[in-house]
Amino acid sequence: MSIEKRTVPGVKRSLLAAAVLAVSASAGAADGVKMGALATLEGAFTVLGEDGMRGVKMALAERDNKACGQEIELITGSSDASPDSAIRAARKLVEQDKVEILIGPLSGSEGLAVKDYAKTQPQVTFLNGTSAAQDTTLRDPADNFFRWTTDGAQWQAGLGTYAYDEKGYKTVVAIAEDYSFPYTQVMGFMLEFCEKGGKVTDKFWVPIGNKDYSTIVASIPDDIDAIYVALGGADAVNFLTQYEQAGGDKPLIGGSITVDQTVMGSKGRRKSYVVGTPSAGPIADSWDDPKWQAFVTTYQETYPDGLPSPSLFAHGYYVNTLAALTALEAVDCDLSDDQAKFRAAMSSLELETPTGMVTLDANRQAVADIFLTEVAEADDGTLYNKVVKVIPQVPQTMGMDPEAFLALGPVGRDNPECK
Repeated sequence: MSIEKRTVPGVKRSLLAAAVLAVSASAGAADGVKMGALATLEGAFTVLGEDGMRGVKMALAERDNKACGQEIELITGSSDASPDSAIRAARKLVEQDKVEILIGPLSGSEGLAVKDYAKTQPQVTFLNGTSAAQDTTLRDPADNFFRWTTDGAQWQAGLGTYAYDEKGYKTVVAIAEDYSFPYTQVMGFMLEFCEKGGKVTDKFWVPIGNKDYSTIVASIPDDIDAIYVALGGADAVNFLTQYEQAGGDKPLIGGSITVDQTVMGSKGRRKSYVVGTPSAGPIADSWDDPKWQAFVTTYQETYPDGLPSPSLFAHGYYVNTLAALTALEAVDCDLSDDQAKFRAAMSSLELETPTGMVTLDANRQAVADIFLTEVAEADDGTLYNKVVKVIPQVPQTMGMDPEAFLALGPVGRDNPECK
């Protein structure tokens, strides 16, 4: 099947805000399509989930909440970033609310759990939100789970090389949350950094929702060049605040959600400290591409009380929702035969997004551009990620031979190592 390339449709700003407000759990017609959206609306990652939901609603609003002339009924589900909560929410959406398409979840270990749950529900198509654990698609994938966003290792493409060659950092310690997504982020950074000759002398793992970093702050050695931090949401804010208050002055290397807008847009005294922090991920606030700039403008006008610029969570949920809507249009909303035509359309789709072209590999995993960035301060005092370099079309195996990449083994606390 040949699928026409789609560009992000233009919309009138005045109509968009009204359309977003029209999306609700009570919307839709009897012959419409039921879509579920699952995000972390509780716990340490609440602000991330709220921005993810903005992305879903933006994609729907651009099409007047319709596909192939049918109303899209949006039903939302909430988790707290734990796998159990994600499965409870997914089961309610699928088994009680009878959604036909589910967008989500947000966090790494949630994605692994929902992937396994998807195997028990062949009549439903699951599209990722922003969950970025590597093995959601790399190992034992589900035929009905599609990830139109890159994973946490892909998000770090270019960062290890830049930190070593351009910043001159040779020895670092890592601080990250103790679950599958940060394991994936640390691997993505270390693949390049260690290959260049860099050393990661220690790793500090903390639970999601950790509030006291005093022990870790006191344990950071003096004889390192920088700290690689892969924390998100309130966890990142708490660590950065406490490290600064303790007089810490080691430069940072940021995981993708450590210096995302969900952290930089929060209140606190950390601006001067994080300026100049290199990071990498699926978006860059300052990218001058017209499609990205239009996306940012629409987000800001539609959500004046949102973040200064859309986070990677708004972007990721938007892209996955856009993929679902585009594939629905391609098959005239034919979801018969366990959605066979719909899934075939998605598998062959070339999707034009606000951050460039996205395609899927054989495991239904996104191949897309990655942005190497540094934190900068705008004239109005807000922080943003400026583009250093765009790394084009990064595959899940990071340019390695697939067999050699799989032979590295599953990511974890102790894999990889380079001391």
